[in-house]
Amino acid sequence: MALTRDFKDTVTDRVQREPAFAKALLDEAATLMLSGEPEPARLILRDLVNATIGFEALATKTHKPAKSLHRMLSARGNPGMDSLSAIFSAVQKKIGTKAEVHFA
Repeated sequence: MALTRDFKDTVTDRVQREPAFAKALLDEAATLMLSGEPEPARLILRDLVNATIGFEALATKTHKPAKSLHRMLSARGNPGMDSLSAIFSAVQKKIGTKAEVHFA
């Protein structure tokens, strides 16, 4: 039987080992959100939050309950623009990057 590893553990380990991977995930989440694909964007963002800042610390930084943040970043979540902006900002600060938006 092949050995398997939980996907979330794999993402967490890679984010912690490779800052460029964390930045790429954040970039992908933003790109998907701006391209009209909010569901996969929320799921990527949720994995990134779990791997970096954590929902409890995010709750403190965004002044939103952790449970609400979990719902917002679920497949059927519906975060408002203010909440989404606060989430992206907190994750950016945690991983040490700034967003730049370019339209082609």
